[in-house]
Amino acid sequence: MTLKTSMRSMKKTLVLIAVATGLALTAQPALAAGGAKHPRSGGFSFEGPFGTFDQAQLQRGYKVYREVCASCHGMDLMYFRTLAEPGGPFYDPHQENPAANRFVKVLAAEVQVPDIDSETGEAIMRDAVAADRFPNPYPNATAAAAGNGGAMPPDLSVMAKARHDGANYIYSLLSGYGEPPAGLEIRPGQYYNPYMAGDLTPFVAEGAHVPPGGFIAMPQPLMDGQVTYDDGSAETIDQYSKDVAAFIAWASDPKQVQRKQAGLGVLIFLFLFAGVTYVSYRRLWKGIAH
Repeated sequence: MTLKTSMRSMKKTLVLIAVATGLALTAQPALAAGGAKHPRSGGFSFEGPFGTFDQAQLQRGYKVYREVCASCHGMDLMYFRTLAEPGGPFYDPHQENPAANRFVKVLAAEVQVPDIDSETGEAIMRDAVAADRFPNPYPNATAAAAGNGGAMPPDLSVMAKARHDGANYIYSLLSGYGEPPAGLEIRPGQYYNPYMAGDLTPFVAEGAHVPPGGFIAMPQPLMDGQVTYDDGSAETIDQYSKDVAAFIAWASDPKQVQRKQAGLGVLIFLFLFAGVTYVSYRRLWKGIAH
């Protein structure tokens, strides 16, 4: 093969690559038709490098989770004792051992967990203790899917980490249910939510406006007045959504505040160390000609 032929072949290859790239870029808007709405801000206190969790909000969020969400969603990575650890919803600075926290003991005892009788070997149900994990509402994934029309409810242990803009996304999704747009074809067992990722192009008439959002198998789980708050907070869908989103965000990273504080301490140390190093450098080289 001559050099001229090789150059001509290379040019053809580059042209084909350019055409393929152009087609891919042109196709992107069609694939992203509709899209999900950007999550609304919940104004959470723990956002930002210096943010901390509001303990009262975490307590309300736990109550919403336990009375509403726990009937379908598990938190397999969460232990009751974690609720009493520093930064947790029921942390007591006067109680050094989280597993001995009296309030957490009471909360755990309200829940039944499966166990094995040590004498007979038979399966039994007993009151949970602080060392137990949060119980899963279903024995296995198959049962979870069968009980929810074929869609298995996801575990919420790290849901805020698994979704972009975690807490704001959960808050927006839970409070974002509404009447579906006119002309949108909705199948049985599906519900429209503008904050759910998806492409609704196949479910509207050809050439019609594609609404944002997608379908979700979970119907609106929250209603005004559904959960009673003891601190006088508003008992509304919006408040419930914020509180349970904050709780899920904390459960996804219980050590978040401690890490922020440790990181700030490290930055302060490095700043001071850099200052001391610079002063030492100036003193050592003072008067020495370069």
